[in-house]
Amino acid sequence: MTEKRVYTFGNGKAEGNAQMREQLGGKGANLAEMNLIGVPVPPGFTITTDCCNEYYKIGQEKIISVLQDEVNAAVAHIETLMNSKFGDTTNPLLVSVRSGARASMPGMMDTILNLGLNDEVAEGMVAKTNNPHFVYDSYRRFVQMYGDVVLEMKPENKEDIDPFEEIIETVKAERGIKLDKDLSVDELKKLVRLFKEAIKERTGKDFPNDPIEQLWGAICAVFRSWMNDRAILYRKMEGIPDEWGTAVSVMAMVFGNMGETSATGVCFSRDAGNGENLFNGEYLVNAQGEDVVAGTRTPQQITKVGSVRWAERAGIPEEERVSKYPSMEEAMPEIFAQLNDIQDKLEHHYHDMQDMEFTVQEGKLWFLQTRNGKRTGSAMVKIAIDLLHEGMIDEKTAIQRCEPNKLDELLHPVFDKLELQKAHVITQGLPASPGAASGQIVFHADDAQDWHADGHKVILVRIETSPEDLAGMSAAEGILTARGGMTSHAAVVARGMGKCCVSGAGAINVNYKEKTVEIDGHLYKEGDYISLNGSTGQVYSGEVPTKAAELSGDFKELMDLCDKYTKLQVRTNADTPHDARVARAFGAKGIGLTRTEHMFFDDKKIIAMREMILSDTPEGREKALNKLLPYQKADFKGILEAMDGLPVNIRLLDPPLHEFVPHDLAGQQVMADEMGVDLATIQRRVASLAENNPMLGHRGCRLGITFPEITAMQTRAIISAACELKKEGKNPKPEIMVPLIGTVAEFRQQKAVILKSARRTFDEYGFKLEFEIGTMIEIPRAALTADLIASEAQYFSFGTNDLTQMTFGYSRDDIASFLPAYLDKKILKVDPFQVLDQEGVGQLIKMAVEKGHNVRPNIRTGICGEHGGEPSSVKFCAKLGMNYASCSPFRVPIARLAAAQEAVEK
Repeated sequence: MTEKRVYTFGNGKAEGNAQMREQLGGKGANLAEMNLIGVPVPPGFTITTDCCNEYYKIGQEKIISVLQDEVNAAVAHIETLMNSKFGDTTNPLLVSVRSGARASMPGMMDTILNLGLNDEVAEGMVAKTNNPHFVYDSYRRFVQMYGDVVLEMKPENKEDIDPFEEIIETVKAERGIKLDKDLSVDELKKLVRLFKEAIKERTGKDFPNDPIEQLWGAICAVFRSWMNDRAILYRKMEGIPDEWGTAVSVMAMVFGNMGETSATGVCFSRDAGNGENLFNGEYLVNAQGEDVVAGTRTPQQITKVGSVRWAERAGIPEEERVSKYPSMEEAMPEIFAQLNDIQDKLEHHYHDMQDMEFTVQEGKLWFLQTRNGKRTGSAMVKIAIDLLHEGMIDEKTAIQRCEPNKLDELLHPVFDKLELQKAHVITQGLPASPGAASGQIVFHADDAQDWHADGHKVILVRIETSPEDLAGMSAAEGILTARGGMTSHAAVVARGMGKCCVSGAGAINVNYKEKTVEIDGHLYKEGDYISLNGSTGQVYSGEVPTKAAELSGDFKELMDLCDKYTKLQVRTNADTPHDARVARAFGAKGIGLTRTEHMFFDDKKIIAMREMILSDTPEGREKALNKLLPYQKADFKGILEAMDGLPVNIRLLDPPLHEFVPHDLAGQQVMADEMGVDLATIQRRVASLAENNPMLGHRGCRLGITFPEITAMQTRAIISAACELKKEGKNPKPEIMVPLIGTVAEFRQQKAVILKSARRTFDEYGFKLEFEIGTMIEIPRAALTADLIASEAQYFSFGTNDLTQMTFGYSRDDIASFLPAYLDKKILKVDPFQVLDQEGVGQLIKMAVEKGHNVRPNIRTGICGEHGGEPSSVKFCAKLGMNYASCSPFRVPIARLAAAQEAVEK
């Protein structure tokens, strides 16, 4: 723990700065920094992230005791700068209490506004402001937020609406009004009373009147929100450690709900959806910040160009737009000019796209937050390249600005334009997060999870989303909401996840209890198909076919930058010419793994393969292998041709033979007829292949040692395919990999078979070509004796799936039964089959690489397990000086970016 726990800011001064994210969280650090660079920010203070961790160690009572003196002094600091007093009934100070971790977690934790109000303070504020509507609107908001966040009054089940909203709707219905802002002063007072009564009835707790008690309740509730379900899930999704904790920022309230010269809004210095260099955002007159992000009112656009675009999409005539929905640029030109200047100042100061919150109180502009904005994958690439071209960042920074896993979004399918022309548009919303999504309608987040787990593609349809919906949003293909703008919770979170989202589709009528949504007179039920176009905001009935994404010039420029700096090459795992061509288009520098067993599963090949396995004599196996040879040769030729001029690493047969034989009676009878033997003979042979532990049994090089004719046939197929391509003027570069060796003797035996078969094949063609023989290091003993193996092998390829399995002693197929408990209890931080274990498995790899180089200085090393496309694993391989990582075709750009980042980080 650091000695100082509370840092103040205000009036152009601050005890913190932007470099103190670890102590002050992103929000607190940036509030301090904005003060220091002259941005108008209400005064306040930030309690450090260490205090959050301390709260969980020593409890609420002790943390209050520890913080009390510093917090009291910090409140006095705000009182001095605001010339008002917290809890005073004649000149009261109100504050907001906000969360803020060092990594942005939009909507995942809690905020309380207007804190410090009670009946006496409210009357004092009425006397001071002569604006009772504003005061009681603020009071009912405070009781609602405090009741929800601190006193935990929430819906009892998923079909129920928020209990406070239910009371509001009842009161509005009595007079037939639709908008909260149209409530009278008496109705607002009535809401305060009804809210407090409901809190007492539902929670058994009295609403606290003492502002100091309110403040400590709010501060500790923010600490508690660090461990709420949605925050925990978000951290898992984003890889944010639990031990970071959240800071708490307490600020003087400024009010956007004081009348028609007051407003609140959220804005972005560039478009977070597509990266366009266009200032954009939304605002609401006479409102508070939660109204914008919660999506309870659909806001207006800040810029005129944004407003015109919005009206065109919504089909609203220009005259109506100007009169009813003017932009801030038109309605509040002086405030807009200030806002525009400050957003530009902040982007240039932070050298990145900014996501900002602001309030206008009776014509004065205040900034409440700035942070590097969440963005889609396509926006991420465009913004990085644009900032590079504008001279705001350099090449290395542009590479580091891009998050490798977010590139995955750019590779997702898009709607086929021809199919879109035939599609039936059923409604129009706001294009909140780009992409194409088709799926079955579900209405609740937990249903989205369940349907997804059962293999369904779903669209989550909500009136509006809340942070509690995070898990369902993650499981859904896309999100459709009736309310909310481009800066609502649904929009911001969907963009951060790379999920397609259409928000503010006001024409849809959702009924949670009936699980229906009415759109333009048509009733859609749970399970019906719809499609969303997150780039245009259009919603279509049924499923609309998609096609492969078209990559932008910015994407190519980023990949070219990666190639300029990277040392580790990226290959692909590909078993077909199509996969090879896709990966090559994404920049793969060859194939790191071709699994020959995947080639045997069409009808003609599998019969010949089964005949070979079920034969009990070398002659019978030779006969079947001769049938397989032309198939294998054709397969290898196609892949070598697709990767012409680049290396293709082909693994010899690896899986246990029992995986290929028929286990059903009909399949066994087919094989008996094909081989001219009785059914009982086939059944005996199938039974003889069964093993107690097949993954450690008769597989890998053990097959080739037991049945050398298999290795000879596969070698002949590879070499003859390469020779034919050479005759056609091509440049094939085959590599033959022996799988699952544990001793150098195993490799030596298989190498002899390969060389003998290759010599015979070269004699048949009358010429030779270059090829290499290497091995897959996937057994710990092979890593430990890598120096001996390197004396024979020309290259190592680390099969990290099996190496992880054998190092941990975890079955990859069975780990799901205990992995959740291991993650929850912090025994493991991540699934070791997804992220390479650098402390254990990684050390075996490091040792093997070093031993290999000691014996054969020019030995080539690579990785070809699932980890080959996971960014942190790729970076680890690059640090070891390995030559390549190999991954599935659509992970190739991700691995290229990760490799380049490791190179520039050096």
